[in-house]
Amino acid sequence: MCDYSLEHVTHRPAKVGDKLVSTRFHSSSTRGFMAEGEPAVAICVLPGTELAFANDVCCVGSIWPMSGRTLTQRLARFRNVNQNKPYAYHDALEFSDGEIVLLTELREGQHATVLQLPVEPETEPPRTEIKEDLPENMRV
Repeated sequence: MCDYSLEHVTHRPAKVGDKLVSTRFHSSSTRGFMAEGEPAVAICVLPGTELAFANDVCCVGSIWPMSGRTLTQRLARFRNVNQNKPYAYHDALEFSDGEIVLLTELREGQHATVLQLPVEPETEPPRTEIKEDLPENMRV
């Protein structure tokens, strides 16, 4: 999904094999992903999507943007966080060591590839069978 702060930016869903670049969108105060060769188009990533970064992931500091940290993990799964906070950032990456980083904390210019999109959970068909051996008021 695209974070609420990117809802007014041209966007499209991610596809397997997309080469993404972390960026700051000019009409927004947040960072996100664009596809290589598609500047100004936000790539919306669904929760559960798996990404592989080309290099160690660099995050900006929350107070001083040039400070920050580097993660040695390169595989991440896209997650939605802070769902109970409507005006908070929701887009995040969970790395294989369990660390969660908000997408808006990624330093610009980092490259990642979409490895896998989430599998749709199977929906259980509604039960319509009638149990003949039960009284009528207890039938399914």
